[in-house]
Order: sequence, then structure tokens, then C-alpha cells
Amino acid sequence: MTSPALPEPDVRLPVRPELADEQPYGAPQLDVPVLLNVNENPYPPSPAVIDSIARAAAEAASGLNRYPDREFLDLRADLADYLLEESGAHLAPEQVWVANGSNEVMLHLLQAFGGPGRTALSFAPTYSMYPEYARDTHTAWVTGNREQDFTIDPERAVSLIQEVRPAVVLLPSPNNPTGTALRPEELNPILAAARTSGPDGAASVVVVDEAYAEFRRTGTRSALDLLADNPHLAVTRTLSKAFGMAGARVGYLAASTDLVDRLRVVRLPYHLSAVTQAVARAALTHRAELMAQIASLRTERDALATWLTEQGLQVVTSDANFVLFGRFEDRNAIWQGLLDRGVLIRQTGPEGWLRVSVGTPQEMARFRTALGEVRQA
Repeated sequence: MTSPALPEPDVRLPVRPELADEQPYGAPQLDVPVLLNVNENPYPPSPAVIDSIARAAAEAASGLNRYPDREFLDLRADLADYLLEESGAHLAPEQVWVANGSNEVMLHLLQAFGGPGRTALSFAPTYSMYPEYARDTHTAWVTGNREQDFTIDPERAVSLIQEVRPAVVLLPSPNNPTGTALRPEELNPILAAARTSGPDGAASVVVVDEAYAEFRRTGTRSALDLLADNPHLAVTRTLSKAFGMAGARVGYLAASTDLVDRLRVVRLPYHLSAVTQAVARAALTHRAELMAQIASLRTERDALATWLTEQGLQVVTSDANFVLFGRFEDRNAIWQGLLDRGVLIRQTGPEGWLRVSVGTPQEMARFRTALGEVRQA
């Protein structure tokens, strides 16, 4: 039985002023039958994957009295091998960096290249955590605007980069919350401008956040293709989405060895536990099985987008495992109506739009039924 909490003395803590009124980040975590709000892979690991992870974790546990491998080059080599297979990228292990989720990877980037007197730049609407990374590292935050179709106008982007001279440019591709992938005609001019448009005449570090890259449509290129010619480019990935390993918290990036070495300076000692390393390596041995699962999610996404369009709704073309759709005069009423029927999606992005993650066929059928009922109510 838990003892009741004792009253706490009335002491005012020295909270940083910019954090005084802030609330912790997070999408609603509600206990409902159909969870389609945080872009998770809806399929749990198979018994074979679970068995491999359990055996790897047990082996790692036998050495938990020792600190983990600080450089985790075996895991970095496994990820380089995976990226060669998935995207044709030829990378040395030293060009790969890993942390506890891509959130920590991003924080490392802002710690290394942002900071007081420096600026991070992105184009809205974009991932809602980016300004928090900037805030937490005392980095100024500036956003340009995307076009009506949520693409980036390269001329306006280059002009803004030259004006702001950011230390870091954050470009999700596919973009969250819209699912829009960067086109070469958008990214190449940005990379060219960023070579000399950073603070004090240095380059701006261009971060292409490819958290959802494995879900991209045929013909959509990965920014990994551009690494060899752009030492100021970093491409981030994660095992959370395509690999269905959100609970393992493993994110990584690919970049030049010089850029990666800067991240090694700011990471906390032994930041990646032995168990995390073992779990990630075990999951990667099953990539053929997990990648086959992605194909079914792509098919489900495209069917969902077609159905939403047939209902007379606007749908943003998506290269991710979610779809942004609308527009609604009162999106909160639609969201609440779905929730009342046991389906949780996300209110995010521009006013009037909603975002739904791709689930199992059964979950998508439940979503379609619920949305139809809400719109007819």
C-alpha cells in the first residue's frame, strides 16, 4: 500500500524564464480500441523477432556490470549495411550515429551546431518538436512558410537562408504532419545556398529528417543519395516507424565523418545502453520480414487516400505512413466524434486539417465507419 504524499514546502524553483509556462510535449495517450494518432507501426514484432531480441537482451544482461561500448561500431556497421540495401548508400560505420530515438539525435545536432546567438530554420507546417529542440539548446527558432500544396519554394527558401544565416536547417522528408516528400528541385538549391550561409561564413548544417522514408512511394529519392557531395548534410532515420520498434527508442543519422565526430563531443558518456544496442542489432537481422510489412502499409495508405478523396475530402499526397485530410469547419468536432466511437486520430497541422495514421485493415475499416457516422451526424 502506498503511503500518502507528505505536503511539500512552498519553495519557488529557479526555472528558466522561457520554460515557466511550458507544458511537456506529447500527443494524447488514451485507452481506446483504435489508436491512429502517433504514426506507429500497427503490427507488433513477430514471435521470431521477439525471440531474437530476448536472446540478445539476455546476453547483454550478463555484462550489465560493465559500461556499454561507447562507440557502438558494430551497430553502426549494421545500420550502414542496412542503408546500402535499402537506399544504395555506401557508408562507413564512422558515418553513422545512433542515439535514444531520433529525438536525441536531433538534440545532439542542435547541441553541436546551435546554441546562443545561433538560429535553426524550418518551413511550416512542420514537426512540432523542432522548436522545442531549439528552445532547449538556447537556439533561436525561425520558420518560413510552405506553399499551398505544402511544398517548399526553392527561391524563397534560398532567400530566407541567406537572410537568416541559420546554423541548422531542419527539413523533414516526408514532412510531418503533411506526408510531403522533398523533391530534388527543392533540396538541391537549399544545399547549395547552405554551403556558405551559416554563421560567420561557415556552412549551415542541413538536416533531412527521414523518419518515414521507408514508406516513400516508388521514384521518391532519399537524401542519402546526396551525402557524398554535401559534407554539411545529415540524414536522420529511426527504427520506431518502419521497424515497429518505437518502444526500443533507437534513432540514427548518416553524415560525413567530420559531422558525426562533432556529435561525439556533445553526447553524454555511454549514452546508448548495452541492451539498446543488442535490441537494435537483433531487429536489424529481421529486416527482410519487417520491410515486407511496409509494402502492405503502403498499399493500405494509398487505399485510405483514395477512399477519403471519394468522400469529397481534400487529401495531401503522402510518402509516409499517415494521411493529412480535411478541410473541416470544426475539426475538433470531427476529432471528438471519432474518439467517442473509439478511434483516436490527431489534430495537428494547419487549421481545418486532421491526420490519421495507417493501421491494420481492421483498424482502417473501423476508422472509415466512424468517420462516415460522424459526418452524417
